[in-house]
Amino acid sequence: MSTVIKESLQRSMSYKEYRDLMTKLAAEGRTTGLEKTRERIDFTKLNDQRMKRWDKTIKVSESTREKIARFNHRVIWLVIAESWCGDGAHMLPALDKIATLSSYINLRVVLRDDNPELMDAFLTGGARAIPKLIMIDSETGEALKTYGPRPSEATNYVSRFKNMYGKLTPDFKKDLQHWYNKNKGQNIIEDVAEMLCDMEPNFYL
Repeated sequence: MSTVIKESLQRSMSYKEYRDLMTKLAAEGRTTGLEKTRERIDFTKLNDQRMKRWDKTIKVSESTREKIARFNHRVIWLVIAESWCGDGAHMLPALDKIATLSSYINLRVVLRDDNPELMDAFLTGGARAIPKLIMIDSETGEALKTYGPRPSEATNYVSRFKNMYGKLTPDFKKDLQHWYNKNKGQNIIEDVAEMLCDMEPNFYL
């Protein structure tokens, strides 16, 4: 196991611990990360509400449950996030739903700004984009796959807009949140279930 991953895991928390932290921060008007701006504090409050809703309402289809049940290799899902991250508020509840369906998956969360070396080892297009899921072999500590910062449909949606207009606008970001609300975590669940299916044959029954 690399030193960076090992040290980050030691600083990691369970999903429940992360959710408890989110709720505490929202109640106290605080946020994670180095930038303690009013905008990020407000996003933390909003994201806590989003995650409460998704924790209760996200569903996993029976066919996807069967795919997840066939995965048979012990892994750690180490997710890099921050409380103010809108994409993380949608992704983490969906990942937790999947992890709870498999005794082979151990979901852990770390904060980006507290783990800069880990983040810089798993950049997206040269950027410290979050959330970022790193799938780690529990026995060897090897990073097997990564996922994020957005599900496939949202990634395509963002790429098309950037190609047309150069950057994301506030109105587009609102539209993206509407997409997440309409999709109800299904694209994330489908992406990750497919990622498990694509693992090496001896990882899958």
